[in-house]
Amino acid sequence: MLQGTGSDVGKSVLVAGLCRLFRNRGLTVRPFKPQNMSNNAAVARIPESGEWGEIGRAQWLQALACGAEPSVHMNPVLLKPQSETGSQIVVQGRVAGAARGADYQRLKPALLGRVLESFARLEAEADLVLVEGAGSPAEINLRAGDIANMGFARAAGVPVVLVGDIDRGGVIASLVGTHTILPPEDLAPIRGFLVNKFRGDPTLFEDGLAAITRFTGWPSFGVVPWLTEASRLPAEDSVALEARRPPSEGTARLLVAVPVLERIANFDDLDPLAAEPGVEVRFVRPGEALPPDAGLVVLPGTKSTIADLLAFRRNGWDADLKRHHARGGRILGLCGGYQMLGRRIRDPNGVDGAIPEAEGLGLLDVETVMQGPKTVRAASGTSPDGLALEGYEIHMGATAGPDRERPFATLLGRPEGARSADGQVEGTYLHGVFGSDPWRRHLLQSLGLSGPETAYRAGIEAALDAIAARLEQHLDADALLRLAQRAGD
Repeated sequence: MLQGTGSDVGKSVLVAGLCRLFRNRGLTVRPFKPQNMSNNAAVARIPESGEWGEIGRAQWLQALACGAEPSVHMNPVLLKPQSETGSQIVVQGRVAGAARGADYQRLKPALLGRVLESFARLEAEADLVLVEGAGSPAEINLRAGDIANMGFARAAGVPVVLVGDIDRGGVIASLVGTHTILPPEDLAPIRGFLVNKFRGDPTLFEDGLAAITRFTGWPSFGVVPWLTEASRLPAEDSVALEARRPPSEGTARLLVAVPVLERIANFDDLDPLAAEPGVEVRFVRPGEALPPDAGLVVLPGTKSTIADLLAFRRNGWDADLKRHHARGGRILGLCGGYQMLGRRIRDPNGVDGAIPEAEGLGLLDVETVMQGPKTVRAASGTSPDGLALEGYEIHMGATAGPDRERPFATLLGRPEGARSADGQVEGTYLHGVFGSDPWRRHLLQSLGLSGPETAYRAGIEAALDAIAARLEQHLDADALLRLAQRAGD
């Protein structure tokens, strides 16, 4: 199990890279994260029923690294933030309710059994399970009932390697401080540490490694360099979104503007566009105007559609969007963004929040009623031009209206989404649609950007292979494998 001295120390990428590394050695590998908090979700199979459920996007990527079909048991507890204090709770793929932070702390002990059940299922089908922690085990204020870090590690008997991030500074203090603050029973599972995101000559940090070992007694499993290939992988959550910066001015021939909603979800939908040469995907923060030179504006998914719609108006983006449309600009709404583009959103049963109804942006002649059950499934089909599409749906609500007579696509044999009469505005519930290479190339050509077709999924596979090769070079992978073997004896 990889645990970190804090959030965003690189655990998700390291687990993905190690999954690919050990798979390349011929092992059957599975990823596991007991508890994740993210609105970047993916669909995965519920093996017992064959239905679809939700897991964190990072575990979907790690399953890809293993060459395995994603399963809900790879991330049995997923928290999807709906407000500053509350989250929707997804257990083994299915929505189990919602809770405020303090209430969830009381629920955690009851979830440990489900977590251990999922872990046992993965153990039974794999040679090796690689576990990712959440946050830091040094958050001792949250230790009671913990299922994400040491609470799980001790219950499952899993050895732990602690990850420190040298790029943010203070890595010696963070590793030694974690050793200092943990009680003996939580120190016991820790077998060593590794240092991540090192820039430069790693031999210059040899004295630092020796100091950490001197203070903690833990051996080092290696120093991982800055992995530039990680930028080609889907991001896990909004921490990564905040770190994104636009490319240098003058390098892009097509600007795609994406307003950053407060509860933005599945913003990794935009990654295939951002990977295209000549395309700049600019995430527009509150307080900034939508750029007038954008060729395409994408309204992304959101966990709270009506609340984010009201915030969209407070930012003045509704006026910006109408000016963009009047200039002949293109607009695409994804999931919650699709719902916002309609005439009205109704929520009579409080599915989306406390506001029962809101006027939409009025750029699509459709209306949405928030209602259950939640739609969760993989989907494939064709565009009106006959191009293959694939992705997944995760949404509440049903959308209807005249613009649905011009569907965005045909999915699973049925019309899906909507298009305005002028053809400038489209909406769809299909997440991941930009990953469909021929359709994405056709879209870019319609926006005036020509060039060779790129293969997005092949790029992810190549990045995983490159990261695995770098980890083979810089980590003691044999020693890590011996830890797991001893744990299984």
